[in-house]
Amino acid sequence: MRFYSQQYRFYAGIDWHARTMHVCVLDAAGTVVCDRNLPCHFGTLLQVIAPFQDGIVIGVECMVGWYGLADRCAEHKIPFVMGHALYRKLIHGGKAKNNRIDANKIAHLLKGGSGCERTC
Repeated sequence: MRFYSQQYRFYAGIDWHARTMHVCVLDAAGTVVCDRNLPCHFGTLLQVIAPFQDGIVIGVECMVGWYGLADRCAEHKIPFVMGHALYRKLIHGGKAKNNRIDANKIAHLLKGGSGCERTC
């Protein structure tokens, strides 16, 4: 594993589950340019991030299905960052928690480069 240390044009935070995913995409200024709840299929994800695919990085929490998502991102040459859930204090320390909030916080952590993310 390598430490995450690069800047991108777009940052996608994904709260990935077995049947659904919530995708939040930020631009370099930190503005939300996409915020959607979707069925959990990689093809659907590709369609949603297509306008941002030039210069995007995808980040998720370490969870059961991360390796499949990492493999598919590698096949499509999309940078993929995984962060261990226990080290994402911004997410777990919050009073409100849901898929939308988690995806947004993951995207903001990517943009800020807090140091707890690692690339695969």
